[in-house]
Amino acid sequence: MAVNDYARWFRDWTPYISMHRNRTFVVLLEGEVLDHPNLTNIVHDLALVHVLGARLVLVHGARPQLDAVLPSVTDAGGLFHNGRRITRAHDLPLILGVFGQQRARLEALFSTGIPTSPLRETEISVIGGNFVTARPVGIVDGIDHELTGRTRRVHGARLKAVLDGGGLALLSPLGYSSSGQVFNLAADELAVDVALALGADKLIVFSRTGALRDESGERISLVSPAELQAHVDAGETHLTALLRASRGGVPSCQIISYENDGALLQELYTATGAGTQVRESYDFIRDATQEDVASIVEVIRPLEEAGVLVRRSRDRLEEEIDHFLVADLDRAVVGCCAVYPFGDVAELACVAVHPSYREGAPYRDGTAFRVDGERTDGRASPRSRASRVGTSLLAAAEARARTLGANRLFILTTQTRDWFLDQGFVDAGTDALPAPKQAMYNYQRNARVMIKDLT
Repeated sequence: MAVNDYARWFRDWTPYISMHRNRTFVVLLEGEVLDHPNLTNIVHDLALVHVLGARLVLVHGARPQLDAVLPSVTDAGGLFHNGRRITRAHDLPLILGVFGQQRARLEALFSTGIPTSPLRETEISVIGGNFVTARPVGIVDGIDHELTGRTRRVHGARLKAVLDGGGLALLSPLGYSSSGQVFNLAADELAVDVALALGADKLIVFSRTGALRDESGERISLVSPAELQAHVDAGETHLTALLRASRGGVPSCQIISYENDGALLQELYTATGAGTQVRESYDFIRDATQEDVASIVEVIRPLEEAGVLVRRSRDRLEEEIDHFLVADLDRAVVGCCAVYPFGDVAELACVAVHPSYREGAPYRDGTAFRVDGERTDGRASPRSRASRVGTSLLAAAEARARTLGANRLFILTTQTRDWFLDQGFVDAGTDALPAPKQAMYNYQRNARVMIKDLT
């Protein structure tokens, strides 16, 4: 890697390091992850995320490991009912033994300190305990689930104390009753329960396939809970937990592949990501404030330098900030636009997406992206967060224009005509502009006039 590439890579990481510091992430490591050759790299990446300031709670599963030691058939007619393992009392010692083995493996990996390890000279306290109170599932469809349980309560204050003290919490899928009984829990359900109890900022799930795909096989980077429901209905694994967490109030739920080395780091610290994020589609668009001016300057500067946008001074931005909307992803401004009213018509201006979202990994060849996140060289790109930022900003701008009494929206553009055509704008002449804009029109810049009917 050349020095300039390394510097650019590190600069691109920096905003994400800052936004994730002191945030709480719950991470689900199912049993399939624990058996995969990439587990060591995943642990190293989790350790790095921890060292960079995120607060981690790991929940591990062990279904394939349990399948290997428990009989496949029981007197009740099957080891599972509706996908849930039936835990018999005489199987519990075997189950506890398997959980103990998997927990010890993870603790050992987090303790690696040999000179060739990324964890050298790094001490991470991995802490567990009786953080979960459970109750029995009981009898379902006439089948007694015996010692299979559900979460009754997550002791969030105790877990937060571990995180406040700099520890990394590791939970096996076990819960305890007030009488001292141990219950076997579903790891994915426990991860969601912990995330909700802690008010976590993220739930991260590792799966084999990782990101969701559209009909053409392209990765879907961002979906709303409503869009995720269609994938759940199609029977895709792990998604029910993500959907329950998202609808329960976890702001960001992400699924990534445990087979891809570095997927966690790419998902958390690059604009394009590596998996699929679940969040409400437009909840990241908000009114701009004076505190956003510096971020807006950083977003629009590259486009001003390229001649795509008209230059705006910081003083002008401060004066006109009430006209601006910003895209706020994970507490970072990654896009903006402005809406200026002219009676029954409004101007859409200063539409921009952060350079990291237009030029981020995996396309490190200098290729630019349009405002919608598509490559300008015609090659296909993933359905990324950048594309959602552009369309989400436009949707919010149209709503703002209607609120202001406008029934048409116009824009002056020099280099993004194709995208606006795709969004329903049509070419128009300068005579379609309101009189004040006609008087200010810069014929030297020769920007195209485009207009969209909002009725």
